[in-house]
Amino acid sequence: MKIVALFLSLTVLSTIACGQSSNKNLSSMQELPKTQVKVPEGKEVATLGSGCFWCIEAIYQDLKGVTEVKSGYSGGHISKPSYRQVTSGTTGHAEVIQFFYDPNVISFQDILEIFWSTHDPTTLNRQGADVGPQYRSAVFYHSDKQKEEATYFKKKLDDSKAFNKPIVTEITPFTNFYVAEDYHQNYYKDNGMQPYCQVVIRPKLEKFREVFAEKLR
Repeated sequence: MKIVALFLSLTVLSTIACGQSSNKNLSSMQELPKTQVKVPEGKEVATLGSGCFWCIEAIYQDLKGVTEVKSGYSGGHISKPSYRQVTSGTTGHAEVIQFFYDPNVISFQDILEIFWSTHDPTTLNRQGADVGPQYRSAVFYHSDKQKEEATYFKKKLDDSKAFNKPIVTEITPFTNFYVAEDYHQNYYKDNGMQPYCQVVIRPKLEKFREVFAEKLR
């Protein structure tokens, strides 16, 4: 199965982390207005979290049919959080990417296959050395159709024992998205020689490109 083959080849125990987390208790909740997303005609929007957004961004920027990939924060209770706030583990936000895609070029099922292939969805609030709720595996769905497809795909993977542990990916309705600071955007492209990029992102990206070559630009 393509998902297992890619995931197993990307399992790296690295001591290099994307950011620091204090794993403090979440601060008091507050109701946030839903973020209004202006989706271009003929496109759909996806919001996904699977660890450090530097990694996810580099993968989805490579895909045909995907445009305007932005790194940011979703699922929390603090308005317009900073990176420092999010990495404290107290805001409830996950590091995510949000992007538009052309369903005539790439389906949401394709996007989910790539999503579950390029991180470990069985580790709660953790990807490698990146630890904390901000690194949780999450699909923030924008429609009932996305919810149904994600729920079905997750169950199919669990039922088939694609992973040796149950998938803990959160499938939850989209509520808000705050674009991360400018220096987080295009991170791998602009900082490819940085240690985290070389040790963590580059091997993952190379294997992804090999397995999903037909989906690349």
